[in-house]
Amino acid sequence: MKCLQIFLLLVSSLLIHATFAACRDSKSAQVRSPAVAGRFYPSDPEKLKQAIGQYLDESPVVKVENPIAILVPHAGYVYAGQIYADAYRQVMGGNYDVIVILGVNHTTAGFRGVSLSDYTHFSTPLGNVTVDQEIVAELLAHCQDCNRERKVHTDEHSIEVQLPFLQVLFPRAKIVPAIIHPPDLKTCTRFGQALAKALQRRHALIVISSDLSHYPDSETAARVDRETMEAIATLEPSTVASMMRKLNFPNLDTRACGEAAILAGIIAAKDLGAKAAVTVSYTNSGENPLGERSRAVGYGAMVLARRALQSDTMKLNSTQSGAKATALQESEKKLLLKIARDAIRRYLTTETVPLIRNLPARLDVPQGAFVTLKKNGNLRGCIGHIPPDFALGKTVAAMAIYAAFEDSRFLPVQRNELKDIEIEISVLTPLRAVGAPEEIVVGRDGVYLVKNGKSAVFLPQVATENNWSRVKLLDNLCVKASLPKSCWKSDAKLHVFQAEVFNESELKLRQP
Repeated sequence: MKCLQIFLLLVSSLLIHATFAACRDSKSAQVRSPAVAGRFYPSDPEKLKQAIGQYLDESPVVKVENPIAILVPHAGYVYAGQIYADAYRQVMGGNYDVIVILGVNHTTAGFRGVSLSDYTHFSTPLGNVTVDQEIVAELLAHCQDCNRERKVHTDEHSIEVQLPFLQVLFPRAKIVPAIIHPPDLKTCTRFGQALAKALQRRHALIVISSDLSHYPDSETAARVDRETMEAIATLEPSTVASMMRKLNFPNLDTRACGEAAILAGIIAAKDLGAKAAVTVSYTNSGENPLGERSRAVGYGAMVLARRALQSDTMKLNSTQSGAKATALQESEKKLLLKIARDAIRRYLTTETVPLIRNLPARLDVPQGAFVTLKKNGNLRGCIGHIPPDFALGKTVAAMAIYAAFEDSRFLPVQRNELKDIEIEISVLTPLRAVGAPEEIVVGRDGVYLVKNGKSAVFLPQVATENNWSRVKLLDNLCVKASLPKSCWKSDAKLHVFQAEVFNESELKLRQP
């Protein structure tokens, strides 16, 4: 484990125990229990700290002076954890005494205003965080929209998911939890201005908790979210509010579920001296190994500061390099095998997955692939994705996760098994329809069969490993598709593909 992670884990562990002790001694404590631990983020404290440490270790640093606020997602860590870390990395080391978290109302119909809750502490698997009652009291006294409605906080995740990062990075800081609804510009202006006044004499950080576009396809999400983040970068609330109304894209429900938090956060940050906003990173769930490209949610990390020392750094993952699907170099094969093993290891140790980004040009080419796992020479899992519609490096990461944990023929891979598992990758050419079974070359061609709404596929090496003839190959393919043997002889659609196959042993990445 790297030094940064060790330092963070030691610091957080020491202070968490102190926080627990303090809260046990307080008879008046009103503790808000975690509602989404084990769903949005790991419930095991060690896995949670490891996940945060690894994400932070893989985060970039942008050059800004005096960061005042950050925009952070609030989706599950398995989808957006790296983007959380990218935002928090920009303020790591800040000596904050209070952190205001601007959240979203996902749970309570009819709520209006700004709820600061009546809780004295918020709890996570890492311990308790203290609410800054002095700031809460000042906001209640000077902002007509503020209240202490508890119900809107009880099951809400948009504030809770930020807390583990704060506990690891700023264990002594208190929080102010604020849920704002609806995104009325007048309400957001009143609250943002009151918040800035309350924070003027404090060393404070504002966390704007918001995901971006909801439910367009991945490519549309990238386009929409760029527009939204460019609007946020103007630091003009009216520009942001106007952009939020532009929903002229298929399946776009919203540009940002935390619109109110964004508006109030911009207003408060500007009053506190923010003059620049820089995008740190971006992705969407369609770019994630476990996401769906047809139905995506956007995630962005931004920092609002008094001065930016570099320009907007957003790089959308959908940008292609123009490279072609040429034969892989040995170094590229080794990197793909590392990506596959790291994805499985990360899920086993932290219940999260890495964000695959900054790929070499060849591995950014859209290409299908299968990942096969073998234990002591026996099949332990095999899942693939055939269409060339996703960057090869990301395809491999996704299929590694699915092969290890979602192959219905096997129990999920356990942590103590990983050392005994060998990974094999098959990188595929596009499917090509064949007019007759005789066109299939055993050992060269993988075969994909479709008939009566059912389908099955064999990789090229399967026939060779089993010493099958063409007839045996096709008979077994029918059986795999839950169809009668010889189904391929009439009205079956047959496609072939080739594969570049390599494994860890032949590349000397593990001992046979």
